[in-house]
Amino acid sequence: MTFKQRLSSATRHQWIWFAVWTLLTLLFAFWAASPWLLLFILLFFDIYITKLIPWSFWKKSKNDLFRKTMEWVDAILFALIAVYFINTFFFQNYQIPTSSLEKSLLVGDFLAVSKLSYGPRAPITPLSFPLAQHTMPVVGGKSYFEKPQWKYRRLKGFGEVQRNDIVVFNFPTGDTVALNMQGVDFYTLVKHNPNGSEGVRSDKRTYGEIVYRPVDRRENYVKRCIGLPGESIALRNDSVFIDGSYLPNPRLSQHNYMLHTDGTVISADLFRELGINKADYFTQDSYGQVTTRSQDLAGADSLSLALSGLQPRNGNNGRIYYSIPLTDEMVRQLQAKPFIWDIIREKEQPGMSYYYPLTHESGWTRDTFGPLWIPQKGATITFNGDVDYKVAAYERCIRNYEGNEFAYRDGKVYINGEQADSYTFRFDYYFMMGDNRHNSADSRVWGFVPEDHIVGKPMLIWLSLEKDKGWFEGKIRWKRLFHSAKVPA
Repeated sequence: MTFKQRLSSATRHQWIWFAVWTLLTLLFAFWAASPWLLLFILLFFDIYITKLIPWSFWKKSKNDLFRKTMEWVDAILFALIAVYFINTFFFQNYQIPTSSLEKSLLVGDFLAVSKLSYGPRAPITPLSFPLAQHTMPVVGGKSYFEKPQWKYRRLKGFGEVQRNDIVVFNFPTGDTVALNMQGVDFYTLVKHNPNGSEGVRSDKRTYGEIVYRPVDRRENYVKRCIGLPGESIALRNDSVFIDGSYLPNPRLSQHNYMLHTDGTVISADLFRELGINKADYFTQDSYGQVTTRSQDLAGADSLSLALSGLQPRNGNNGRIYYSIPLTDEMVRQLQAKPFIWDIIREKEQPGMSYYYPLTHESGWTRDTFGPLWIPQKGATITFNGDVDYKVAAYERCIRNYEGNEFAYRDGKVYINGEQADSYTFRFDYYFMMGDNRHNSADSRVWGFVPEDHIVGKPMLIWLSLEKDKGWFEGKIRWKRLFHSAKVPA
């Protein structure tokens, strides 16, 4: 059959489908600002009109087994391509793994994350298995090919990251991972190893293989955006200040408190009524025995009272519970209990700083932090004063996130082999914090989130599971299903 005959034999139905896919391709190519995508129109023209390539050759096979097998293969391939496309440019599933955003978002919430909110990021590692972030399910191993890797580019979205937005992003310091200890930041492992990076890399028995992950294959995190590019952030007595102005804490924010009772053991039912997870009030002692976070089963001793700044009443030392995360409303509910003597917000004592920047011995704590300037695209810092501090604060941005060679010798900064008196940032950066302020590893610990790490904005809770309950004991939180995940501050 000639080309002209193929054109004339195409049905109206085929032309309609070709027109639909052509229009969608044109719109997507315009959105992505990529004329190369228009080549797909030729593909659709052949699939629906000319059929020069026998795309459905298997449908004519007389072998039933082969035909049925190919039907499944065809359906699976179509589903994988559709999921990859939707997951990359529109929506992505994300499960809340930790309590850093309690009570705004709960452990066990499954979120639909909109990538259109801030604009989807074009794939950096385009050849990857759908729905697998970095590791193949069941079989293990990488779920992506390291090559090719494309440069960072973001398509147009509905808006930009705003203050108090809850944001899903790739973990900035998740670029390097020890496979046997993936739950611990590699740079934290290096800091605590006597031989530093070499000690971690050489001890494969303990740490496993050390791997590098591209930006879009790093672990997903979710926090609330507190500081925007170009602003200075500071915490004083657990209050946040942006450019010197007070920023109220989110309504459902939590802090750790010490509870002093008259000796009453707080029941698991009361903790459950308050919405406190079992992991927040049960821990393991050094012998592996499960105990409450009270001082001991016999109550508090005099030394514990003195160290905690508490007093006995009528010769009764009472009982102390440490590090119980509570919102302001939960504090009010406990204060109404007759057996509660004291509720005191815990404060962290300054010492050798393990807060960002790690090498800056500032004495900063989770409650008293900064001020710290957040880098902004096009803004310039100079290295003519406070150089030690600026190197500690911004070296990672310049080297790891913006891809420059960086060295600091004899009080002078060298960028890409040349002495530099200043540097102009290419990316915007954000400062993220958890609403569970005393139980959140966030920008206070590992620093800024670059714009190329932003994934999207949670829009919907489509499933919520209570980890402390069984399937027939209320595991599914029915009231949270299909509720908005846009939790106001």
